[in-house]
Amino acid sequence: MVMLNNFQVLNDTWVSFPSWSEDSTFVSSKKTQYEEHIYRCEDERFELDVVLETNLATIRVLEAVQKRLSRMSAEEQAKFRLDNTIGGSSEVIHRKAIQRIYGDKAPDIIDGLKTNPAVSVPIVLKRLKTKEEEWREAQRGFNKIWREQNEKYYLKSLDHQGINFKQNDTKVFRSKMLLNEIETLYDERQEQASEDNAAPPSGPHITIMYEDSQILEDTAALIIHHVKRQSGIHKDDKYKIKQIIYHFIPDMLFARRGELSDVEEEEEEETEPDEDGTKKHNGTTSTKSKLLFSHTAATQQKLSNCDDAYNLFYVNNNWYIFLRLHQILCSRLLRIYAQAEKQIEEDAREREWERNMLGLKREKNDSPAIQLRLKEPMDIDVEDYYSAFLEMVRNLLDGNMETSQYEDQLREMFTIHAYIAFTMDKLIQSIVRQLQHIVSDEICVQVTDLYLSEFANKATGGSLSTQASRGIAESSYQRKAEQLMSDENCFKLLFQKSKGTVQLAVELLDTEEENSDGPVDTEVHKDLGFLKIKQCAFFFLRNLRRVRKCQRGQEMQVREAKETAKKSSEGGEDSKMECMFKLNSYKMVYVFKSEDYMYRRTAQLRAHQSHQRVSTRLHQRFQLWLDRWRKEHVTSDMAAASYKWLMGESLEGLLPCRTVCEPKILHFQNINKYKVTYSTTL
Repeated sequence: MVMLNNFQVLNDTWVSFPSWSEDSTFVSSKKTQYEEHIYRCEDERFELDVVLETNLATIRVLEAVQKRLSRMSAEEQAKFRLDNTIGGSSEVIHRKAIQRIYGDKAPDIIDGLKTNPAVSVPIVLKRLKTKEEEWREAQRGFNKIWREQNEKYYLKSLDHQGINFKQNDTKVFRSKMLLNEIETLYDERQEQASEDNAAPPSGPHITIMYEDSQILEDTAALIIHHVKRQSGIHKDDKYKIKQIIYHFIPDMLFARRGELSDVEEEEEEETEPDEDGTKKHNGTTSTKSKLLFSHTAATQQKLSNCDDAYNLFYVNNNWYIFLRLHQILCSRLLRIYAQAEKQIEEDAREREWERNMLGLKREKNDSPAIQLRLKEPMDIDVEDYYSAFLEMVRNLLDGNMETSQYEDQLREMFTIHAYIAFTMDKLIQSIVRQLQHIVSDEICVQVTDLYLSEFANKATGGSLSTQASRGIAESSYQRKAEQLMSDENCFKLLFQKSKGTVQLAVELLDTEEENSDGPVDTEVHKDLGFLKIKQCAFFFLRNLRRVRKCQRGQEMQVREAKETAKKSSEGGEDSKMECMFKLNSYKMVYVFKSEDYMYRRTAQLRAHQSHQRVSTRLHQRFQLWLDRWRKEHVTSDMAAASYKWLMGESLEGLLPCRTVCEPKILHFQNINKYKVTYSTTL
């Protein structure tokens, strides 16, 4: 728009249109290839609309010219001429329309329209109307194609995270990535401690949350669904996996255990009677004897009802990776469930608004797009989105649904929030692989057995209020776990329940041991000549006396040391120090809670000499703080009342007494000791 004499007119002379070096437009706002398809459809639709509207504008101008000619006589028609605008207001628009139809002959046609409009206008007008009908028919066909493309790519174009998420998320599931993450945090903590010249602080390296325990049932159902269909996993291993998923994991997360009834029915069907009448499964014992976590049920049930409880579990790499993947699966299922609940509320709120404000009564899944037949109605109600999603995941795992169909259906239900479920099948497959390692690998089985044995010793958790009483047992559990996993990472997992949520704290422990079997490096100084000092014949007597005094002190210290060693050897039964040797490295390790106290020879003497100075300094610091506090909080009246109460003065209802102040010295400080003598009568 330009301003001319306070009037706004449309600028039809200069047009600004940005262009880039790339072949496509809207480069600055393009994010995905699907947006490119949407933009291309819009460009094509816009170009066709411009062609049609330009042609229609020329038709209207020529129709107006034809009406004027119909009201003229033959002589007036012969004299009538058109200017460059051909009877309109713009010479560019109509010239473009004629050039589009006649091509290279357009200048001759335009010249004929200007010089002899009575003859040329009807011919050109008929040609323009014919093209108008053809292009309108083509537009209807193009609209169908464009609609299909928009329906196909619209939701994908909105989902700008889906493509990159699938590529990056697959790397997250890898065992190496999960281990590198926590090992990097461990190394950073060690480096920081070395820079500060301090011991590395203890505490979790990673903390993750389980916000809703109800989602564990859906997680377990998806995992077991995929486990049942794995022909490469043995029957016994499948049963152990089901116990871990249905019993052990809920126990760790203070949730309700799952049922194993269907598993027991399968075992009963495949058991065969033995010669002595007992039933066995593949030469092993019955199902009940295979229950791994049967004796932990009662205790874990009590902990699940407790508000402040924790579970302690020391694991290796496979267990850690499995639990990390399990938590990722739970969090994503919870996000999908929350989005489904949010869409249910939005749909109900929208229908209520239409009913109250517009007086419309719309059924479920009956949107304006469906009413205009721009979108096919869905067979799934909004309330069934989450259950339908779980069924789709099962079909995807079984191979009954294509990945593209699965993703399109998810986008249609959850729009831009569906991308987190695109790799759900890959995630579940990774979990099942780790579970297979857990039940078959020797170290993983020993980790589980160690937990069960330490559970009997009450070293695997309990109430937070009684945690101190389990300190020795938990330390013993940690030492056994570190010894078991000395060749790989050892993780300390602490499941803590608080206010309905469960927090998992993961700490990577240091299991590296110094190699005591290696050769001891010795350094021999061959040149000791610099230690030899020539004796001098001249010296001071005071120096001689000082040397002799030092020699006598050293002899006395040696004599006292021999006597102390002799007494300790004779009374060895009083020593409380205990130690043990590790069989794999012969390294001596002191037993926890067993120690002796050792003092330097002059420690007690120096303590006796500095006792008065230290006591005086501490008393002065306390007195300074007391005076400051008394000045801020105690008035003179309060001090007087307190003194009278102490001396038993001017108080009613008390027995007659006499208070005597006896000054004394205690710990090098003057104190007042008050002695009260009561009379027997009032």
